[in-house]
Amino acid sequence: MISDLIVKLQKKMDLTYEQMNHIMTEILSGRTDERENADFLSSLTEKGETDDELLGMLDKMQEFSIKVMPKNRGKIIDMCGTGGDNLQTFNISTTASFVVAAAGGVVAKHGNRSSSGISGSADIFEYFGYDLNSEPSKIASILLKHNICFMFAQKFHPAMKYVSNTRKQLRKRTAFNLLGPLSNPAGVKNQLVGVHSIEFLDRLPLILKRRGAENIMTVRSENGMDEFSTSATNRVCILRNDKVTMNAIDPEVLGLHKSVLKDIQIQTKDDAIKSFVGVLNNTASQAMMETTALNAAGGLIVANIAHNFEEGIEIALNTIHDGKAFKLLEKFVVDTGDISKLKEIL
Repeated sequence: MISDLIVKLQKKMDLTYEQMNHIMTEILSGRTDERENADFLSSLTEKGETDDELLGMLDKMQEFSIKVMPKNRGKIIDMCGTGGDNLQTFNISTTASFVVAAAGGVVAKHGNRSSSGISGSADIFEYFGYDLNSEPSKIASILLKHNICFMFAQKFHPAMKYVSNTRKQLRKRTAFNLLGPLSNPAGVKNQLVGVHSIEFLDRLPLILKRRGAENIMTVRSENGMDEFSTSATNRVCILRNDKVTMNAIDPEVLGLHKSVLKDIQIQTKDDAIKSFVGVLNNTASQAMMETTALNAAGGLIVANIAHNFEEGIEIALNTIHDGKAFKLLEKFVVDTGDISKLKEIL
């Protein structure tokens, strides 16, 4: 059956939602071999994924995942990019997530080790002693106490181990790069998602709308970043109240300073840690601070805390300047990791 469906993909024929569901069941149950997995992913990528195909894959990934049941009230959000921009920037979404949480948002952060950059969100949390293999109940408690938690993709999507070797061998982007950030184990319905391609800017909100999403914001910067940038105009698509709107966000119009990409790029994992702490401790460069604030503003809008980007940026910068962001990081590390690791950076 799966071989017939792969042939259809190779002939550039689209699959139905049900057919994709069937393929994913076979793959995530470990009933396919690496050759079949490679043929499937390569053929699908070459053909181009339809919304039905992506939804069929996403629903099955969620079905096979380990779930976290948050105890928090109100809107719970996630903030992440699809990765793969290869621009070696500091950990923007992770840093912005702490700012949003310190400003009153609730962030169930889902992520992995770096796919194309120097350091991924998992690398940051792990550095400070966070247990990436924490059980769902422990993570729910952390989220309730601190308004932020981290869910390691490899822990919560164990069935993805069946395609991990294939993905490494293919060495190219597949649908899984896009779907990973969308398959949050806490089932969040409000999300800021950075996309690698302008093609998915308006497609992802519509796909997530079919899954019951509430507030979704997708972003891609014109400099290639899958996050908000202060060095270029940002293309944004927002799903809110069942309506989808497109917009262009110019950081200078919002009162931010024009930066250049190299201002937020890093070279080592040590740079990644220092940049992350530096922003939250209000000692980083202006470019890193304002890039974080702009991304946090997006998260605050998704969380219904800010009404617009101007207000969101003001809240984010105040949260950093008055020490709330760093205070949250300190409490979080004391409770979930090793505070000596943080003190080493200061």
